Amino acid sequence: TETDDEGVETTTTKAQHEAAYQATLDAKAAETNRSKRDDLISATDYFALTDVTMDSEMTSFRQALRDITSHENWPNLEDDDWPVKP
Repeated sequence: TETDDEGVETTTTKAQHEAAYQATLDAKAAETNRSKRDDLISATDYFALTDVTMDSEMTSFRQALRDITSHENWPNLEDDDWPVKP
C-alpha cells in the first residue's frame, strides 16, 4: 500500500511493482542503446559527404543502425544483435 501526496492510499501488486521496475530498466537500456547507435552513425557520417561515394554495405549498415529500435530484442540487445560495420 502506498500513500500519495494527498493522503490517498493505493494498493499495488507484486506484479505491478515488478512491471514498473522492468519498465525502468528497459528505459535505461533504451537510452544507452540509442546513445551507442547515435555514436556509431556519427562515426560513419563522413561517408555521407557529397565528395565521398558511400557503398551499399555502408548504406545498409547505417540503415540497420537506424532500424535497431525495431529489433525483436529491443531494448535489451546483446552484442550479436548489433549490425557489423563493413
